[in-house]
Amino acid sequence: MDSGKRCFLLFWALLILAEVVAGNLVFQVHHKYGGRGEGAATLGALRAHDSRRHGRMLSAVDFQLGGDGSPTSAALYYTKITIGSPPVDYHVQVDTGSDILWVNCHNCDRCPTKSDLHVCLALSSFLLLFTFLDASVMKSEDCVDTALSIELKQYDLAASSSGKVVTCDQDFCDAAFNSPNANCQTGMNCEYSVSYGDGSRTEGYFVRDNFRFDQVTGNLQTSSMNGSIAFGCSAKQSGELGSSSEAVDGIVGFGQANTSILSQLASSKKVRKIFSHCLDGSKGGGIFAIGEVVQPNVNRTPLVQNEPHYNVNLKSVEVGGQFLNLPTDLFDTGSSKGTIIDSGTTLAYLPSEVYQQLLDRETEYCIDIVLSDKLVLYDLENQTIGWTQYNCSSSIKVRDEATGNVYTVGAHDISSAYNVSEANFIAILLFLSVLCKLIE
Repeated sequence: MDSGKRCFLLFWALLILAEVVAGNLVFQVHHKYGGRGEGAATLGALRAHDSRRHGRMLSAVDFQLGGDGSPTSAALYYTKITIGSPPVDYHVQVDTGSDILWVNCHNCDRCPTKSDLHVCLALSSFLLLFTFLDASVMKSEDCVDTALSIELKQYDLAASSSGKVVTCDQDFCDAAFNSPNANCQTGMNCEYSVSYGDGSRTEGYFVRDNFRFDQVTGNLQTSSMNGSIAFGCSAKQSGELGSSSEAVDGIVGFGQANTSILSQLASSKKVRKIFSHCLDGSKGGGIFAIGEVVQPNVNRTPLVQNEPHYNVNLKSVEVGGQFLNLPTDLFDTGSSKGTIIDSGTTLAYLPSEVYQQLLDRETEYCIDIVLSDKLVLYDLENQTIGWTQYNCSSSIKVRDEATGNVYTVGAHDISSAYNVSEANFIAILLFLSVLCKLIE
């Protein structure tokens, strides 16, 4: 074995040792499909995932966001939420295409008990230090499939002194189903069931407990804010939801319904019904905040009314400076009208007539309706939505309605943060670089 290969193996051995000594990786947000298999999810898996999904005091709030915006990694994100007394952290997917928040509950039937989520740790960042390695050992596109070791949690109502069951005669239950339950009897649980296109299903009952949020209190500063939120306690799952390969603790929906976490916080006068996200497509992570965006300016368009999702009227499609010749009603399908804007859908889905015209151009174009590298603003108060091209690794300015002050909210990327200080990590790299040179 030549010296370059020995150095490469030594590097990874010490890197693994450093991880063991420092403890497990720490993630508040991570891309769900990042680094699966060969480092990228297949197109079929992405489409199957989207098919399943489509079946389901006024302050600013900062949600730490991470993940990979690349379509080959499914462009799904999850964040960390804190529930109960004493507080417990849970990892949940962030989804603008659904409404309710639910987490797996204690003694849940077929709920996953472990997560096999992986990331693909790119080796390209080490090329400058190890350019003397044989090309057969490491290429710029190579990566190492790395398990995240996320510990799944199950919410235990009995263990939280602030948790309570939501009964079927309460207003929240009526709002969840848009009408009173005719079969409701005093003391009965408010039950829910969500089914997906592939047969996956989650069912359980609603509970209410205390949540902790990061309230924006200064430039790049937050403090803890409490809120009482009703959410689903999943008692049973089936299909892919019970698989450990895609497992997190639940889903947090940012839809328009009164049952969403945004609507509940707004009804208690803690926030305005305005939120925005900026998903970094190159570095990963990004920005996710509740509150009015003061900077940058965002042009807006009206939402289509009486639709369950965030639908807009798509007037035209421009490719290479030319507009496609399309019927005006092309994007109205059945009872649904407009085009859905959804952070949780991986791919851009187009009618066959649009898709064929793109193919007829005999060139490649990046369809500019994907949500990465754009600040997307959802204003439910004025029923508008807008977006602008933006550097999602930078920051935005939001208004604190209580004081009128404008504060900076920065980007986060905590998808693969090691529990090792950056200084120690750099020191290890420098040490290994010198050591490898000596081995030569």
